[in-house]
Amino acid sequence: MSAAVQPHTVDQTDVSHIVRASLGLGVLESVAVIVIGLISKYLDGIVEQALLLVLVSGAVLAVTFLPGLWTRARSIEGIAGAAGIGLAAAWVFLVVDVLFLQGAWLPFSLYTHRWRDIGGGSNWWYHPIWWMVGTYLPWLGAWILANQASRRAEPGISSAAALVLGGTVLSTVVANLLHVPGAGWNAGTFGVAFLPGLALATIVSVLGARRK
Repeated sequence: MSAAVQPHTVDQTDVSHIVRASLGLGVLESVAVIVIGLISKYLDGIVEQALLLVLVSGAVLAVTFLPGLWTRARSIEGIAGAAGIGLAAAWVFLVVDVLFLQGAWLPFSLYTHRWRDIGGGSNWWYHPIWWMVGTYLPWLGAWILANQASRRAEPGISSAAALVLGGTVLSTVVANLLHVPGAGWNAGTFGVAFLPGLALATIVSVLGARRK
């Protein structure tokens, strides 16, 4: 980092900042899951799929890029801090999931126990998947922002989002053309395709980035 850069303008990874950001992101994830769950529970058809597509896109983009923006990721420290926010936020959501969303404290279950049933009655097979995805998204999102920042003063969130969505659409099309099991022209496939789409966008973002 250049000596001309003022302290705390980049790579903000102090513990209190990470904790506050993790709590905020965890609450955001919980609200997003609640809204998406209610739409899936009470709507159907094209209206359901259209709303889910918008909400899933917005939610995954927020989880992907907010941590990197909060840490002002410019180097490995800020990228790692963003990944840490994502991991801790996943823990926050999972507490909400176990205590509330699976129906223990609600007058109705937001969603069924299918995940626990598949895992033999345990949450602990799918919770680690949420931890991994919750860390993967902000890790690569912060990497993209850092690559953009190496080419200009500030990263462009709109261009970063467009790059990732482009990779996701491409992954969705390829999955359907190759008849990947379970793939379809729906919000669920789009959500899963976001994972390889983000990886493709990260690779593209590296091109032209200055080494530090």
